[in-house]
Amino acid sequence: MIEFTLWDIVRHLLLGAAWTVGLSLIAFVSGGAVGLLILIARISSRPALSRPARAYIEFFQDTPLLMQLFLIFFGIGLLGFDISPLATAALGLTLFTSAYLAEIWRGCVESIANGQWEAGESLALSRWQQLRFVILPQAVRIAVPPTVGFSVQVVKGTAVTSIIGFMEITKTGSMISNATFKPLLVYGLVALGYFIICYPLSALARQVERRLHAACSR
Repeated sequence: MIEFTLWDIVRHLLLGAAWTVGLSLIAFVSGGAVGLLILIARISSRPALSRPARAYIEFFQDTPLLMQLFLIFFGIGLLGFDISPLATAALGLTLFTSAYLAEIWRGCVESIANGQWEAGESLALSRWQQLRFVILPQAVRIAVPPTVGFSVQVVKGTAVTSIIGFMEITKTGSMISNATFKPLLVYGLVALGYFIICYPLSALARQVERRLHAACSR
């Protein structure tokens, strides 16, 4: 058994936590960009765009993230290309995040009254201009709380990437636990790490929701 001091354990877990935060940022930012494109296609009046977008969303929502990571990791390997655990984790979480964000945002867009579309049409705006100048500014206010709230799910979703060897905080904790035979201490610290990362995001989502509710009540 390797002797680890408490500081050794914490130091290694902090490094794993840094990878967790980094992967979460990559997945959320890139997933948001892809999700916006999927959203535009999903609400399009053209079936050639809306149907593939709907299929994309349903696939990533209705299949486990773990299976998606396996398909990327081993599927690309079968094609003769090597892909690192980091690249697999980033790509898998980006696709997963984009599908959920697109659906969250679609619900926010569709919550805007049809009269807003009609008002934009009466001003001779194209559908894209109606979406850009009339609908999206209103939908963004509705979308902020669930979007920030979903960021917590993205952070927790990084734990699944440990199964493909990505060294985030859960994988780091597992290796330290196997080396020290102190699972209660190690996983307790891992849980604390996730709490420290996720709690500010949850609190931010609640605060934004309260402020938007107060603004709408005036």
